[in-house]
Amino acid sequence: MRFRHLSVLTTLLLTTALTTPLSGTATAAHLSGAAAATELSGTAAAAQLSGAAAATELSGGATTTTRLSGAAAGMRLPHAAGNPASADATARGATSATVAASGTGPGAWEAAGQPEVGSAKAGPAATADELGAVQPEAEAAQPEVGSAKAGPEATTDEVGAATTEDGAATTEVEAAKAEVEAARAEAVGKGWGWPTVLPSLRRNLVAHYDFEHPDPANPATEQDRGRSGTGISLVNGGADMRVRDGAHRGSRTSVQARQVSPTTASSDDWKAGVYSPTGVPTLNAFNAVRGATIMGWFKMTGQNPSPNSNSANPDDFYGAIGLAGVLSGNSQGHDVRALLELITVNGEMRVVALGRRVDGGSSQTFAADRPWQEILPPGEWVFLAATFDYDTATMRLYKNGRPLSGFYTLTGDPWTIEGPPEPDLASPTDPRGIKIGGSYPQNNREGNPCNCRMDSLMFLDRIATPGQVLAQYLLVARHW
Repeated sequence: MRFRHLSVLTTLLLTTALTTPLSGTATAAHLSGAAAATELSGTAAAAQLSGAAAATELSGGATTTTRLSGAAAGMRLPHAAGNPASADATARGATSATVAASGTGPGAWEAAGQPEVGSAKAGPAATADELGAVQPEAEAAQPEVGSAKAGPEATTDEVGAATTEDGAATTEVEAAKAEVEAARAEAVGKGWGWPTVLPSLRRNLVAHYDFEHPDPANPATEQDRGRSGTGISLVNGGADMRVRDGAHRGSRTSVQARQVSPTTASSDDWKAGVYSPTGVPTLNAFNAVRGATIMGWFKMTGQNPSPNSNSANPDDFYGAIGLAGVLSGNSQGHDVRALLELITVNGEMRVVALGRRVDGGSSQTFAADRPWQEILPPGEWVFLAATFDYDTATMRLYKNGRPLSGFYTLTGDPWTIEGPPEPDLASPTDPRGIKIGGSYPQNNREGNPCNCRMDSLMFLDRIATPGQVLAQYLLVARHW
């Protein structure tokens, strides 16, 4: 039987903390898995002890990590901060095909000698000097933890046990934590840098943009780290849209979107995406799918919503703030199959998941209950996710791995899922593109610009489970 959920079903309340004694001026960053740091004193720093590593004596005035055993002995740290931008597609494990003029390409991954999708970097084994010196360089490049610009710092509530609405045990959270540990151990074992994509999501990761991989032939094009090889254009701002403000561990660079001319009718807003009036063939994984997921990191950096540059009224503002979405198969650049955005609902702007199962058919919106300013505070990196189940007409929203309660805006059966055939799928058409930071990726009109930064945008052709959304957040959150 098919059904529609009228509320979020799962609420995760995370309560357990990692506790490790620290003394002197030492800092302990990334102690996870079976790692144990028992003596951190003096000016020592224990940096990235993960998997089955054991650091038993880091003391005195040591400036490098001198006693690492177990799987950590051959650990390969990512250069400089975990994920530097590089034009060297071979060294970075980028797609082997050159992105076509349309911004798309086959993007097949090299089978030999390259890291799998989701690693931050493949490189030589780290030496003792690198273990001691690379981390300070990384920390210098990142915002200080606790500062307004720092990424989310998982609290004790986000690390431990969870209780669902029906009183279920902590199984899902523990499974999420276990997958995170497995991903980190895999990265150590294969000599990768910090993992950035959860292993269980890789197969369905159609497109992934970390904004650290410009096309060597055109820096205004961003290469896809997902399996489709769908490059996107950095519209109007080009390479200047990449800024040194990584949202999470393993990231150094994000993309800046913004309105350029608030008082002038123009199409010069900074946004990103790809568009084809006949559909983008490399996005055909979204044809006739049962579900989809959009995830990413977002940081509000200016006035939102923006003044409506298409209106002569100076008091007129856009009714939406564009984040990221997959277009439908007949979209004019605005209609979507799956969208994570802020729109006005009943006179109030809200964070929403908005989906359309059938091309040209009705959309449905699931809106978060909480004020959008609480979900996306200015100057703070936040991990958002939206899932779309076309078979049950169910959508969910998440912030920092935890479900957001909300409501649907339409009653009845807007996606026409009642009755045969089963299962209910999206239209079997190539999406006409991906839009990031605005409504029209073909740049023929300004609409709903976002004064914000985005990082590690992920588009999947299936529904990520609540546990996977949580695990993806925990995988890269700076502290947990």
